[in-house]
Order: sequence, then C-alpha cells, then structure tokens
Amino acid sequence: MDQKIINLFDEYTHKPLKREDFLARLIKMAGGTAAAMAILPQLEGKYAFANQISEEDEDLKIENISFSSKNCTMKGYLVSPKNQTVPLGAVMVIHENRGLTPHIKDVTRRVAKAGYIALGIDALSPFGGTPENEDEGRALFPKLDVGQNIENLKSGLDYLRSLKNCNGKTATVGFCWGGGMANAMAVVDPQLKAAVPYYGRQPNAADVPNIKAKLLLQYGGLDERINEGIPAFEEALKANKIDYKVYVYEGAQHAFNNDSSPARYNAEVAKLAWERTLGLFSEVLK
Repeated sequence: MDQKIINLFDEYTHKPLKREDFLARLIKMAGGTAAAMAILPQLEGKYAFANQISEEDEDLKIENISFSSKNCTMKGYLVSPKNQTVPLGAVMVIHENRGLTPHIKDVTRRVAKAGYIALGIDALSPFGGTPENEDEGRALFPKLDVGQNIENLKSGLDYLRSLKNCNGKTATVGFCWGGGMANAMAVVDPQLKAAVPYYGRQPNAADVPNIKAKLLLQYGGLDERINEGIPAFEEALKANKIDYKVYVYEGAQHAFNNDSSPARYNAEVAKLAWERTLGLFSEVLK
C-alpha cells in the first residue's frame, strides 16, 4: 500500500483528523470512492479475524474487574493462568488511543497464556470506560487530565501488586499511546521491574533519571513521527546509565504488532518483538 495512504491513516488516528476529512482525502489518493472503500478495511481491520488466544481458553481465568484510584473507579480486564500453584509476576497492558479494544484484550490473554497475571487497564474509565465506537473513544483521549491519567494507570500496578496470587513483581507493555504511557510508568513507579513500549512517545529527558526499570524499546522503521524522539531519549538513557535495549525494525510501520490492521501489521517483526518482550518478562518477573 502507498506509504502516503498509511501516513494519512496515522494522521487520522492521532491528530485526530475528522472522519469525513480523512475519507475525502483517502478517496482522492486512491483515485475514487470504490478504490478507497476497498482499501479502508485493510487500514481499520477486523478484530474478529485477529484473535490469537480464545476467550474460551480452558487454561485461563478471565474477569472484568474494577478497583479504586485516587481519582475514580478504574476498570480492567484481568486474565490469569488457572491452577497456578505459586505466586506469579504481573503485567499491565496499556492500550492504543482507541481504548481497551478486543485486540488489546487478546494481547492481555497472550501475556497470561505465557504464564503471568495480566491486566488490560482501561484508561477511559473516568468516562465510564471504552465506548464501542472507536471514533468516540479517540475523541476522549484529549479530555483526559494528564496528571490524573498517570495516577490512574499507576493504580493498576499497585492493584496488581496487592493481589494474593502475585509475587510482587510487575512490568508493563504498551502500544502506541500506551507505549508512551509505559514509558511514563517507568518514570513514576520505582518498583516497576520492566517497561516495554511499542512505538511509544518518549518521556522528557529531565525525567529519565527517575527510571529504575529495565526498558525494551521497540519501534517501526517507517514510523517517522515517533522515531524523531529516539536520539534524545537514548542520549538521556546512556547519560543516566539506565538498563535498556532499543530495536528499530526496518520496513515496519507504526502499529506493526496490531494484527487486526492488515496494512500495518508485520507478522515477522511482531513475532520477534513478542519473543523479546517475553524474554524480558521471564528475566525480571520470575
């Protein structure tokens, strides 16, 4: 697919660009309405075709839970291995700027299937939770109070550490908007063992000295918007002797892990990045 079209979709999902404006520009780029409507499903994707771990998986216990933060009642999707005999490490999964979608719930199940307690947290809980309509969900993100949002997400890590079946060790993985929030959790939570931001916005260099967690930074080589921040972030990480690894996967798009979006999903890169993610979890959460 033409990179200009993928960049347009990125603009639509992150500016945000109004849907009618996005469609008008897509039609122009594609050369007509019929061509644009053929392209659109490749960009937006279908969640039903991308589930890797079934909600009916007999090895998993799945709960829709709520817990208190300083600001509101938070909602989440808690998944854990059934029949665990020892306390386990826990991972908070932070969603993209659409909210706690079926795709992120599937990622949460993948984490639990790998042997960890996994919480897919819903950052839109202050508004009642993630709406079914993605455009409505995207429109809520600019309305989040920045400071309260950080506190709300951190409350998810505190909640995980309070669970009787948790060994007290926590990590976080986030995607897109959630990748930036994974970095933010590393800044504000000294107990965090690891943070794995996928194509996430970098924190301010001045905040880097607060990081105690190990970082695994994963980026798509074609993601110019996010990748602009890598050099300054790396410089600050090196200056402060933070334990980190960074991978820029050449030829991969922003959202390369999202297998519900065929135009941007890269199966080979996603597999390698996930293996590296689980490798770090195995190192710090056992």
